Amino acid sequence: MISKIRIRLTLCSVQDRTELFGAKDMSKQKTFFVGLSVVIGLIAASNVLAGESTSTPVTEMTYHDTGIGPIQVAPGFGDMNVGPHSNFVRIPGGFVSPPHIHSEDYYAVVVTGVVANGREHGRDIALPTGSYWFQKGDERHVTKCLSATECVFFVTQPGKFDFLFK
Repeated sequence: MISKIRIRLTLCSVQDRTELFGAKDMSKQKTFFVGLSVVIGLIAASNVLAGESTSTPVTEMTYHDTGIGPIQVAPGFGDMNVGPHSNFVRIPGGFVSPPHIHSEDYYAVVVTGVVANGREHGRDIALPTGSYWFQKGDERHVTKCLSATECVFFVTQPGKFDFLFK
């Protein structure tokens, strides 16, 4: 279902988006597509979670080492080692990942700190709390915590997690 939605969004022409939002209102377009991405993530989550509703206060989240430098993860839903999942990822202030790829696309929202995620040697775009990014699978990139204090972001990925140095 998600693939069909993604294809339809891709086929949406600039003219169609202009008719929906107005020619000069890029912020409405951005808000719409970020909101739509969140909805798609929730739909994916509802397909994965068949159990009872759950709530976890931030004070009860337990972060685990990933074995990839100082990167730590707290579970959201799913199993990142098996398939679709969402997790909270924590990296220390000033951390810069080595250039790497993931086999699967992923979607991320900054919870705390200021993050940059982009191509190696690219211009850093500061993503403060509440910001969103999409990372295409098999695309070499670097993730940075631009803050002096730790950064936390929430990641949703349609397949299992990997972190490949290519």
